[in-house]
Amino acid sequence: MMMRKNIRELERDEFLLAERVWMHYRGQKSDPTRERIFGVFVDGTLAATARCTRHPEGLEMDCVFTLDEYRGSGYAREAVQRLLEECGSETIYIHSTLPLIGFYERLGFELIPEARLPKSIRERFLFCFGEMAGCNVAPMMRKPGGG
Repeated sequence: MMMRKNIRELERDEFLLAERVWMHYRGQKSDPTRERIFGVFVDGTLAATARCTRHPEGLEMDCVFTLDEYRGSGYAREAVQRLLEECGSETIYIHSTLPLIGFYERLGFELIPEARLPKSIRERFLFCFGEMAGCNVAPMMRKPGGG
């Protein structure tokens, strides 16, 4: 049977679908006033997501997540690539988990010192007390054009 795959930005009325996916991933909530969410739909089911949030001082990408039953098919990469196509004309910041640094480097992100994160994005990880590696995350950024 042929699988149907669609990679696209979610409409505001579909943000609840992303929140259902994120229930498996730290219970994130969406905010249509400052976020764009990109997803990979497989046979009509949202299988993977990537979110771009506008902060006062820049863009942050997070909620890169694939449901367990869809892992290993490259869907997270496809969701991120669509996000980068749509939002990549500005610098994008992320908090990568340590095991995924290489994944993001291949997509044009580079490791940066925590102090280079814009304040409003850095503050999301205040609970790390200035030691993001101890929280299993590393700050990264991607300049427009991926380099």
